[in-house]
Amino acid sequence: MEKLNKILKKQITATVIAILLGFVVAMLILAFTGYNPFEAFGILFKGIFSKPKYIANVIIKATPIIITGVSVSFAFKVGLFNIGAEGQYVIGTVAATMAGILAAGLPGVILYPLVILSGMAAGAIYGSIAGYLKAKYEIHEVIVGIMLNWIAFYFCNFIVSTNRFHQPNSTATKDISDKAFDFIYTWKKSDAGKAVLKENDTLKELIYKTDMNIGILFAIAVAIIVAVILKRTCKGYELRAVGFNKHAAEFAGINVRKNILHAMLIAGALSGLAGALMVTGVSHKISTLGTFENYGFNGLSVALIAGNSPIGCIFAGLLFAGLIYGGGSIQSEIGAPSEIINIMIGTIVFFIALSRLVPMIADKLTKRGEGRA
Repeated sequence: MEKLNKILKKQITATVIAILLGFVVAMLILAFTGYNPFEAFGILFKGIFSKPKYIANVIIKATPIIITGVSVSFAFKVGLFNIGAEGQYVIGTVAATMAGILAAGLPGVILYPLVILSGMAAGAIYGSIAGYLKAKYEIHEVIVGIMLNWIAFYFCNFIVSTNRFHQPNSTATKDISDKAFDFIYTWKKSDAGKAVLKENDTLKELIYKTDMNIGILFAIAVAIIVAVILKRTCKGYELRAVGFNKHAAEFAGINVRKNILHAMLIAGALSGLAGALMVTGVSHKISTLGTFENYGFNGLSVALIAGNSPIGCIFAGLLFAGLIYGGGSIQSEIGAPSEIINIMIGTIVFFIALSRLVPMIADKLTKRGEGRA
């Protein structure tokens, strides 16, 4: 019983239970509405794993939400809810695109880092606005974040429509300079890349037929670096101390205001990085937004599923992206609405929000066992 109690109290246990319950709820809904749930989920997994290009597309879709998930989880560690990750992501795409067009004359070895850093800097500045207002005036970061999301949304559409950046007869900007394109994209279009891919069908399908890019390496590196900062550095200790109890942290001599500002600045930089990588690796431009792309908002769900663990965001992001990408196959194959995937994800997040019940149940089981003894 004691061993079971320890297992139930682990965060990973609550997450696994929540994911399983999400699948069960989705299966029950499918069965109730007249669809075969086993057939549906067979199609779901086939739509994720049956071809190399499907796996590549899941990785591509996962990359930005892993990074925004890390951004959100980082802010969570300091007791902040970074709902502004969506706006930081958008402003990162805008800054990266502007840099890629305006500085097109620079050599690629300078231009690519400049585009990436521009996105990060824009996101950092944007995130620090919410951080400053929270630290200085106690204005809630959620209110500020929501407003900044909409400002970023309309600013993006404004930039797209300006003569300096607009591509005639389209709803998008001009492409950034090809010197700022992702390394993999540049390589697969080169003669050397084509020669290699011609000899390897799997690699060809994985890379040439998709927008596979090095963004996933950035995402993994970011998750690891943030985890190390939080757990192995003095700065990380200060940030976590503020998150646990800002009054106790202040009493211990930690500058709470400075750490709140730093947390939102770093979180914003990460979301901006996600936007910049999307520009260099996938879109190469920005388009008029009819609605939010949800990369930042999905990062909120990823962070919750990961239990606010930066490393966990890698796996949660891949799960999230896999469900979304594979879910499209359910509708095309058996006609079941793809919204079932959103229901499943919502259910998973809901049960994770209730994860505190699991340790409570474990304690009750332990007490009951001790009472019988």
